Amino acid sequence: MEGLRTRAWVRGAGPPLVLVPGLGCASWMYVRVCRELARTRTVYAYDPPGHGFSQGRPGYPRTIEDLTDHLAAWLEASGLRGAPLLGHSLGGEVIFDLAARFPGSTTALIACAPTGIPENPHVSRQLLRLARDLPRERPQLLLPGVAAYLRSGPALMYRLAENQSHHQTGPLLPHVRVPTLLLDGTRDPVIQAWTVDALCRVIPHAIVAEIPGGTHAVTDTFPKAVARYTLDFLQAVEH
Repeated sequence: MEGLRTRAWVRGAGPPLVLVPGLGCASWMYVRVCRELARTRTVYAYDPPGHGFSQGRPGYPRTIEDLTDHLAAWLEASGLRGAPLLGHSLGGEVIFDLAARFPGSTTALIACAPTGIPENPHVSRQLLRLARDLPRERPQLLLPGVAAYLRSGPALMYRLAENQSHHQTGPLLPHVRVPTLLLDGTRDPVIQAWTVDALCRVIPHAIVAEIPGGTHAVTDTFPKAVARYTLDFLQAVEH
């Protein structure tokens, strides 16, 4: 898309579900949750431009809107328009933006530890929160995570993190008109519980589920719980 090679890791069989990663993350960081979800769905672990196996270009993507526009075009080109989306961290903000700006592009959202309201702190504070979170994650995630961050590079990650403070998500959230599940890990120092509650109040018909002990990388630390909540939610809204 946009003249760039775009990759998605595909696993399982059944109705489609697209996974949208967090800032600097890559499809290979979501193997554990994809394995659980793939028991009943065909999971597409999508790599945004400049992430994972997908190409980027100098200075692109520059904004959250760039990520959203690319995802919308990729869904259309891949025949996945209307598929439910599972977004993690910044991926949650991207799928909110997509549902509001591109009606019909998805039928349901699942956002794990999502960003998406103007309280997103300055980059330095975000890094401090991530530093607090790292000791809580599985050590086995360290190498895949470092590989993903090196692949994306500090310039891309800084641009997108800095853009979060300017991204006007607030006015868009009331226009998210599809069923939405927000997953909140109770041990996540990056996304505060009140942030998830604030999102729930603004997005029509959104619901929150807490995952006790869940860290910021809740898709990795509690993949069975994330998959259970996701699959139960989709079964309820699709039937």
